[in-house]
Amino acid sequence: MSKAIKKTKNTHNKKVLPIAIQGFEGSFHQVAAKEFYGSKVKILPCVTFSELITHASNAKKTNGGIMAIENSIAGSILPNYNLLQKSSLYVLGEVYLQIDQHLMVNPGVKLKDITEVHSHPMALQQCLGFLNKHPWKLIETEDTALSAKKIHSKKSKHIAAIASKLAAEMFELNIIVPKINDVKDNYTRFLVLGQDKVVVEGANKASINFVTNHMMGSLAKVLTAIASQGVNLSKLQSFPLAGSQFKYGFHADMEFENADQLKLALKEIKALTKEIRILGVYKKGKFNA
Repeated sequence: MSKAIKKTKNTHNKKVLPIAIQGFEGSFHQVAAKEFYGSKVKILPCVTFSELITHASNAKKTNGGIMAIENSIAGSILPNYNLLQKSSLYVLGEVYLQIDQHLMVNPGVKLKDITEVHSHPMALQQCLGFLNKHPWKLIETEDTALSAKKIHSKKSKHIAAIASKLAAEMFELNIIVPKINDVKDNYTRFLVLGQDKVVVEGANKASINFVTNHMMGSLAKVLTAIASQGVNLSKLQSFPLAGSQFKYGFHADMEFENADQLKLALKEIKALTKEIRILGVYKKGKFNA
């Protein structure tokens, strides 16, 4: 578990408020929240990512949020980069979560009893190799965990859900076939977002936004400056600048071994860019199954 230490305030005196997540109880966002904050973390479910950012920014309502930012198969979640860039939130850490989809039913229901399978469209797509082997009707829903909750509450005897292991545990469902997703090494990266700047113990990664002067070679100069300090550029994502004629800003994730490397790299980047914003300096997440 990562440990974040606030610069100016004593975190022990801060009221324990929930962490905003996208999705419902039992969702993969909640799994990521537990991975970072521990099993007792409180959550505030949000229907949309925009709602998540709004609640995560409200210090009276939450202590921040956890938001998916990219997937090893689907790639970057571009709208979420834009939401982060427009917010005042800081990146406190990251979680790499292996996404395994499980087929679950109420206790006593057997595979031959199933006539329908309910889940989010993305989850259904991830499991088509398995699902197409059966004559089941596939029903798209708004959330994987909500599908699990509904078949539990209705005590369905012929409907299965596809959701996380956490959802099965929370809603007392039996995982009748585990890990039915077609691609087994499927990871989603989640950003841990907070309302305050922090100093993170063992920090070795940073996220920044910057805007170049759009002159020829300006981006190449920034990338050269990063490499010259021995800093690894692990992610570079462009995003359009609102109100401009096809001009772009950039989100960069950088990995480093010591603070001096980052300090020197940022100094050089600042001299080469029109704008720069440090989104967070934090500890690199681990790939845990």
